[in-house]
Amino acid sequence: MAACTVIFGARRGVGLHLARLLRQARVPVIAMLRPGTDAAALEAMGVGIIRGDAFVRDDIEATLDLAGEGGAGAGGFDVVSTVGGRHEDGRFADEDGNINIADTAAARGVGRFVLVTSIGCGGMAPYRSERAIAAFGAAVDAKTRAEDHARRVLPFATFIRPGGLRSEPATGRGILSEDAQMHGFIHREDVADLVARALRDPATQGRAFAAVDADQAHSVNAIEPFPLAR
Repeated sequence: MAACTVIFGARRGVGLHLARLLRQARVPVIAMLRPGTDAAALEAMGVGIIRGDAFVRDDIEATLDLAGEGGAGAGGFDVVSTVGGRHEDGRFADEDGNINIADTAAARGVGRFVLVTSIGCGGMAPYRSERAIAAFGAAVDAKTRAEDHARRVLPFATFIRPGGLRSEPATGRGILSEDAQMHGFIHREDVADLVARALRDPATQGRAFAAVDADQAHSVNAIEPFPLAR
């Protein structure tokens, strides 16, 4: 793992849990938060905070500048994005924000790049249910476009696609799978654990995974978890 990890989307959910896990492992963490959002939980962990917006490339550049200080040059830091949501003007942060992050990370020569998206992205799209398309189709399509772009500019990027997200405590049963027909549920804390482990495991580079709880995983195929390093 690189000397520092930059998290975009750390205010809550998977990003917040990931920041906690990394800080427990004594990994320096920098998080970009939008102006006015509460940073108290992250600051209490010792996370470095910079204010900015994923729609603004200058803000992302300033964040990665901060990560590069103190001798962490090219390849000296990792980047993780869990950014999502929609701007009032209709733009998806899932797409435009993550494309901005990927482009800026590529220009800086980061160590690892992990984009957290959603089950149903990329090659999983043909297996989405009509209900899922109606509820989340536009956002998932935006995430897919971000994945496609990130793959072009960062061929070693890792894509983690959680199933239905739950907020209960971690079960410790989270798995990654390359099965395009995988679906199921997973707790946010378990997704964070999988992301932290993926950052430590070079075998995850350049690959896309569904992330589900082993006890909530469903597929027409035999369930074969990726052998993710501890």
